[in-house]
Amino acid sequence: MPDPLGLTQQQADAALQKNGPNALPNAIERSWWVLFGEILREPMLVLLLLCGAAYLVLGDSAEASLLLGFALIVIALTVVQNRRAERALEALRDLAAPHARVVRSDGQKNRPPARIPSTQLVVDDLVLLGEGDRIPADGTLIDMAGLTAGLTVDESSLTGESVAVSKAAGAGVSGGTLVVSGQARMRVSATGARTAIGQIGVGLAALEVARSPLQTMTARWVTRIAIFVGILCTLTSIAWILLRGDLIGGLLGGLALAMALLPQELPLVLTVFMALAALRLSRRRVLVRRLASVETLGSVGVLCVDKTGTLTENRMSVARLSPAGPSSEQTECLMAHAVLATRIDPFDPMERAIRALPHAQEQSAWSLLHAYPLAPDLLAMSQVWQDPKTGARLIAAKGAPEAIAQLCHLSGTELARIESEVMAMAADGLRVLAVARATSKHDGEFGPNSPLPAIAHDYAFNWLGLLGLADPLRSVVPKAIADCRDAGIRVVMITGDHPATAQAIAIQAGLLDSAGQTPAWNETDGLIMGATIDRLDAGELAKRLTTTQVIARANPAHKLRIVQALRAEGAVVAMTGDGVNDAPALKAADVGVAMGQRGTDVAREASDLILADDDFGALVDAVREGRRLSDNLRRAAGYLIAVHLPIAGLAFVPLVVGGPILMLPAHIAFLELVIDPACALVFEAIPLSACAMSRPPRPVGAALIEAKQVRRAIIHGSLVFGFALACWWVIARFGGSEGQLRAGVFVALVLSNLGLIVVHRGGWQRPGLALPIVILVTLGMLAAVLSWVPLAQLFRFR
Repeated sequence: MPDPLGLTQQQADAALQKNGPNALPNAIERSWWVLFGEILREPMLVLLLLCGAAYLVLGDSAEASLLLGFALIVIALTVVQNRRAERALEALRDLAAPHARVVRSDGQKNRPPARIPSTQLVVDDLVLLGEGDRIPADGTLIDMAGLTAGLTVDESSLTGESVAVSKAAGAGVSGGTLVVSGQARMRVSATGARTAIGQIGVGLAALEVARSPLQTMTARWVTRIAIFVGILCTLTSIAWILLRGDLIGGLLGGLALAMALLPQELPLVLTVFMALAALRLSRRRVLVRRLASVETLGSVGVLCVDKTGTLTENRMSVARLSPAGPSSEQTECLMAHAVLATRIDPFDPMERAIRALPHAQEQSAWSLLHAYPLAPDLLAMSQVWQDPKTGARLIAAKGAPEAIAQLCHLSGTELARIESEVMAMAADGLRVLAVARATSKHDGEFGPNSPLPAIAHDYAFNWLGLLGLADPLRSVVPKAIADCRDAGIRVVMITGDHPATAQAIAIQAGLLDSAGQTPAWNETDGLIMGATIDRLDAGELAKRLTTTQVIARANPAHKLRIVQALRAEGAVVAMTGDGVNDAPALKAADVGVAMGQRGTDVAREASDLILADDDFGALVDAVREGRRLSDNLRRAAGYLIAVHLPIAGLAFVPLVVGGPILMLPAHIAFLELVIDPACALVFEAIPLSACAMSRPPRPVGAALIEAKQVRRAIIHGSLVFGFALACWWVIARFGGSEGQLRAGVFVALVLSNLGLIVVHRGGWQRPGLALPIVILVTLGMLAAVLSWVPLAQLFRFR
C-alpha cells in the first residue's frame, strides 16, 4: 500500500534504478557513420575527393595522398564542429525538459512539494497537478481536501477529441494530456514506455531544431552558386583543353577554380553560431527551444512583457488590509475569507501570499464543493465550502475590486468610497484585491440538498474589504529598460492590475515619466485599458499602440490582438506569457517567451525562449546576444567574400592569360583549414560591440550582409588579389621559377588571409584565445610546407 504522504527519496531512487527514467525512447540519434555520410555530400569534400582520384588515375600517389589527407582533416573538423553544435542542443534539451511537482515525504507530514524533472518520476509518486500542466505520467487521481474539484483534462493528444473531459477522484489520467482547469493530486501508475502514450509510440519533442529563414536562404544561395560555379568551371576546363591541348591542366585548373569559388562554409557557420549562442544564453538562464529565434532576437523592436514576476521580483506579500469596518473581528473576517477564496495548494505567488495569512487552517475540516474560476467578463473567483457536520455552506470570493463590487451590487456612494481606497493603495504600487462572502441557510435556497447555481452572480455576496499586495520591482529593470530605449526597442508592460497600480510600477521602471503624474491616471498618458482594446478595431488599435507603454486590466485575448496589431505595422515583437491562454499570443509573436518558474507547460511548448528565472534583465541579455550573433555572422560573411575573391582570381587568371597554374587543389584545401576554424572560432567568439545596443534593430528579413559590407569585402579581397599579383610579377621579373612563383604567391595569400581575419573581426582588441591560436597554427603549418622538402614538393614549391 503506497504511503499517502508520498514516497521517500530512498524509495524513489530505488524505483528509478529498477525501472529507468520516465522518458519515451529517444529518436534515433545520428551515429558517427551517418554524420560522416552527410559530410561526404558536401561540395568541397566531393571536389577534394575528385581531385585525389584524378591524381591517382595519373599515377601521382603522393599528390593524391596529400589531397586525401586534407579531405580527412576537413572531415574531422566538420565532424567536431557538428558534434559541438549537437552537444549544445542536447544540453538545451535537458535544460528545457518538463518538470513535475512531486511530494517526497521522507516521513514529514507537511513537507512542501519539490519541483523535479519529470524523467525522475517513478510509480507510486504523488504528483500535484494544476491548470496548464502537461500530465507527466499515467496515474490515478486521489481525493485530498477536495483538490480534484473542477478538474478538466484535454485528452486530444491521445483520443483526438477536442472537448475537455471532467475528472473526479479515482479517475485515471494519461501522460501527455493537458490539465485545462482545476487542481488535483495524482498517484503515478506507469512511467516511460509503459504509459499509454509510450505504447503507441507518440513522441513529445521538448526542443524543435527547425532551420531558420536565414539558414534556408543561405543554403538556397549556396546551391545556386554551386550550379553556376559548376557550369563556369566546366566551360573553363573545356576551353583550356581545346586551346592548349592540356587535359590534366584543364581538369585540375577547373577543379581548383570550383573549390576557390564555392562558399560552402556559410551553412555550417550559421548552424554553429546559432547553436553556440543558444548554449551561451542557457548559462544566463535563458533556454532556447527554437534556434531560429536566436537569429530573430537581433531584429526585435517591441518587447511586450508581463508586470508580475517579469518586471517585479515575484515575491508577493500582503502589505495592507482595508476591512469594511474598523473592528478587529472585521479584519479577521477579511483575512479568513481571503484564504477561503484561494486554492488549497496554489502555485501562483499572489495566492501563496494570501495562504500565508492567519486562519489558513481554520476550515481544514470543511469540504470544497465547487469553484467558480476567473472569467473574462468577471475578474473574480469564488469557492463553495460545506461543513460536513451541519451541512452549512459558505461561499468566499476574491478578485478585482470592480468585479467584487459588481457581485455585491453596491450603491453609487459605496462604489465612490471604495474607488478612493483602491486608488490610494494602487498609487503606492500595490496590487489590490477585494474579498466578499455569501452564506446559505440549512434549508431552502442553496441549502445542503439544493443544486449549486451555475454562476457566482446568483449568490448574495457581502463586501468584506480590500487586500493590498506588494511585489517589489526588480533592481535591474530601470537600467534594462533604459538600455532598450537606447537600442531603439520599445517596452510595453501588460498587466491585469488596476491602472493606477500599473502606472505606479511603470513610473518606477522608467516606462512612464513621473513629471506631472498624479494618483489619478489617464488613458492618454501612454496607458490604455483592456476594455478600450475591446472597443477598437485592428487599425485603430495599431495606431493607439504606437504611443502606448502600459496596458492595464488586460487578459490573454488582448495579448493576441496586441501582437497581431504590432506585427501588422511591421514591428518585430517579442511577447512574454505564462498561462494556458497565453499560448496563441506566444505562437503569434516573432519571439514567444515563456516563464520558467510560473509558466505552464502549454506556454513553454508554444514559446521560442524560456526565462528560467522569469527575469526581464535576462530577456534584455537575450536581445544583446541576438545582436551579437547578427553582427558576428555578418563579419564572418564579409570575411568569406573577401577571402574567396583573391583565391578565385588566382585560380582563374592563369587560365585566361596563360602561365603556370598557381592555385592547385592542395593549396585551396590548405586555405580551407584556415578559413573554417577562423569562422567557427574567431568570429563566433567576438564579444558584443560597444555600439550594438545604441542603434535601431535590424529589419527582419534583411540580407545576410548589407551592400556596403559587400563593397568593403570586395575592396579588401581586391587589395589582397592585387598584392598577390604584384608578388607574382616581382618574382617573375627577377627570373623566379614556376615553383618559386607558386610559393611566393601562396605565402602572400596566406599572410593576407590572416590580415583579413584581423580586419574583419574589428582589429586586435579583446582577441581572446581563438585568434592567437588560429594565427600561430597557420604560421606553423605554413613554415612546415615551405621548409620540409617532401611537403614542399607535394605543393609544387621551390
